Amino acid sequence: MYEDIRPYNDAETAAALKRASNNRLMEQISAFLFPGKDPDILRNTLNTIHGVDDFQTRVMYPAVRSIISKTTNGLSYDGLEWFEGGQTYTMLSSHRDIVLDSAFIQYIFKGNGLPLSEIAVGDNLIYNQFIEDLMRSNRMIKVSRSVSPRELLETSMQLSSYIRMRLSDEHPASVWISHRNGRTKDGNDTTEQGLLKMLSMSGSRDFPENMAELRLMPVAVSYEIESCGIKKAYEIYIKQMMGNYIKRPGEDLESIIMGIMQQKGRVHVAFCKPITFEELSDCAALDKNERFRSLARIVDERILDGYRIWPSNIVAAEMLTGRTPSDKYEAAQFEKYLKEEINTLPKHMVDRRVIRDILIRIYATPALRKGF
Repeated sequence: MYEDIRPYNDAETAAALKRASNNRLMEQISAFLFPGKDPDILRNTLNTIHGVDDFQTRVMYPAVRSIISKTTNGLSYDGLEWFEGGQTYTMLSSHRDIVLDSAFIQYIFKGNGLPLSEIAVGDNLIYNQFIEDLMRSNRMIKVSRSVSPRELLETSMQLSSYIRMRLSDEHPASVWISHRNGRTKDGNDTTEQGLLKMLSMSGSRDFPENMAELRLMPVAVSYEIESCGIKKAYEIYIKQMMGNYIKRPGEDLESIIMGIMQQKGRVHVAFCKPITFEELSDCAALDKNERFRSLARIVDERILDGYRIWPSNIVAAEMLTGRTPSDKYEAAQFEKYLKEEINTLPKHMVDRRVIRDILIRIYATPALRKGF
């Protein structure tokens, strides 16, 4: 029933990583993650992996640790007490980076001896067998997006049923899923009601009991330096100018690589208070559409409360509202960042001033929403 969307099992992972070890990109991946080491070391390691947990221990955990060391000024987190006793959740997460939002969460779990979650990822990111092998070996659940409207109902029910099953089967696991379709591009983290409706589809009880079975936990992931910030600003600019933005083939892969390699400043993950049965009961008292709207607002409020506001957000909010900088050093650093990012754009094909303003707003929005 779930063969086409579930993560690989141990035997499938071992076979998949043997295939992946021969890919021509492996040398570049090794050079970035493990500089100075012979790429054959990574290849040989992949060839001797015997299962999912072995892959996490020997490859993924050291790889993410290397990314944190090279590209961040520290990864912090709070809220792990909610996972005591082996409790599992549907983690509705803010989503800024294609790969690293969930990778950082897995790293936190692994470092604290907690069971790793499974990760819902859109099939639009599955370009070839190599990408599929790496992702499904890394506990990925495939989310079908490139399907007809008629097929969408069937695939949504399948995903909803799978998530519900994974939370409560013999060997339960939490599931990470973005609280909206795709990354937040404008800094405004809002939950899509459609996602909540999809999750509810497989329930057989009334609204509060149905949603309570999913154990919804909002998660806030915040970066001091916005992941792929200039690309997001450019995409918003094109949408404003043309009414639509059409991605080039391979653009998502470029964003994955850019997100991994760029500097991120500090990163914080907040595992927020799970949605309570009382809150779900309050939502149930409303009409059908309003109850999902109300639930989305609760998730949004939790994520906003947990979102860590960085100096970059405050400086941007001050710039946008015309206030005098409260920290001149941070303001100068942010101006330097803006200049460097804008200089990556073509000089005569876009309005750099407009894109600069969009980028400032991306950073300012979380701070303004929190009252700064």
